[in-house]
Amino acid sequence: MPFDDIRRHGPERGGAHERAINLPPAILWIIGLNVAVQLLRELLSEAVDSRLVIEFGLVPTAYTGQPGADWLSLVAAPFTYQFLHGGWVHLGVNMLSLAAFGAPVERFLGVRRFVAFYLSAGLAAGLVHVLSFPDSSDPVVGASGAISGVFGAVLVLLWRVGRMPSLLPVAGVWIALNVFFGIFGGTPGAGGQPVAWTAHIGGFIYGLVAIRMFAPPSAREERPPPQRPQ
Repeated sequence: MPFDDIRRHGPERGGAHERAINLPPAILWIIGLNVAVQLLRELLSEAVDSRLVIEFGLVPTAYTGQPGADWLSLVAAPFTYQFLHGGWVHLGVNMLSLAAFGAPVERFLGVRRFVAFYLSAGLAAGLVHVLSFPDSSDPVVGASGAISGVFGAVLVLLWRVGRMPSLLPVAGVWIALNVFFGIFGGTPGAGGQPVAWTAHIGGFIYGLVAIRMFAPPSAREERPPPQRPQ
């Protein structure tokens, strides 16, 4: 996978035998869970599926004054919205992105730290969306906020190992693209769901900042200074 050599800086080491699909376990489980959820939704009627999205998607007004919101939905939705998608294209784009950018981050953090980081990035992204659109009653679904956090983290890892001289140009372009497509475009295959572009940006910034807090203690040292040519 891209940037795979970052794993040598993390706590895990590859074994002698390589799998055909060379993805670490948490990534495989997250992808499998997302696909399983989408498959189960295909078995539901349209009415039941719509109700499921309303109950377990992230609805800002449920947290900003809508009366009668179910407490289970309020507690679960910040997590469950990350595993619901607007369609197979939306799911496929997100899972391919997770596979590309998540593998080196998981190998750096380890399984448990990665899962905690991934879910917390989704929570941060969801919080930013709720704060940005407090009057919206549209349910937001998708793993994009969490994956944006993973993308921010992998940029930091690239910078740490000297493969990126500065984070600012890439981060600036990425944020600008999200603003542009959030205002003028749409999420591929999202099935009419609103584009949570502020959540993407929030998750991304969270990933840039929080990756160090989740890093193993032995890997929290500052980036070594670049070597000057002799």
